[in-house]
Amino acid sequence: MIRVRHLALAVALGLAAMSGQAQTSAAANAAAMAEYKLGAGDVVRVVVYQNPDLTLETRVSETGVISYPLLGNVRIGGLGVGAAEQLIADGLRNGNFVKAPQVTLVLLQVKGNQASVLGQVNRPGRYPIETADMRMTDLLANAGGVAGTGGDLVVLTGTRNGKPYRLEIDLPNVFGPNADQGRLNDVLIQNGDVLWVERAPMVYIYGEVQRPGPMRLERGMTLMQVLATGGGLTPRGTERGIRVHRKGADGKVQVVQPAMDEGVKDGDVVYVKESLF
Repeated sequence: MIRVRHLALAVALGLAAMSGQAQTSAAANAAAMAEYKLGAGDVVRVVVYQNPDLTLETRVSETGVISYPLLGNVRIGGLGVGAAEQLIADGLRNGNFVKAPQVTLVLLQVKGNQASVLGQVNRPGRYPIETADMRMTDLLANAGGVAGTGGDLVVLTGTRNGKPYRLEIDLPNVFGPNADQGRLNDVLIQNGDVLWVERAPMVYIYGEVQRPGPMRLERGMTLMQVLATGGGLTPRGTERGIRVHRKGADGKVQVVQPAMDEGVKDGDVVYVKESLF
């Protein structure tokens, strides 16, 4: 016992000596390893070894309570599976119902902890948070990933520590070469979170091009690349007749004539005039 206390003291002193960044990392790791917390709507099965009459399959009520034989209402909402098992076992033992109860609780259906995925994904909807270390990429994968019309930017909203929470995440950074930085953006998902996937930026091209119409605007795309994506100019088209209609900050549309290597912006309308000669 003395050795255990000394070890606990040494660990506590070690944590106190950690830098702020290290403490943040340790807290994040602890959160990732936390056990799933039972919530309202979860379906559970409780089994007591060698006591089949105490087997129960039920749903956790809105108040986090289940009605269990011999014990009545037992509040398991907010507890991990292990803690809920111990609570029921203690009740059976303390009430002299079972001398040495061995309780097993199985989570059959997750309904109490959910997060939503909306916007430009293949399967928008609400998804259960089945593990405490579920991350943004896991939730996005459950929704079938980003749709073809989706962009690189996703927005995660919810609450943290009782306060509104909003985080904009650039997906290429999450999956980019800097894995450590990307992991920071691949945040843990909590109950009630909403992940919104923005529409991809678009540019519109018409006039004397082979394939007029809307097209996805890739990051850093130039006017020349837009024209190439549109199949290039028709024999009647001319580079001298290219105009870009662009909405300014004041909402008014301006007509500009950018260079071929100049970047275009979301919502730009590229018009290629017909050559007069």
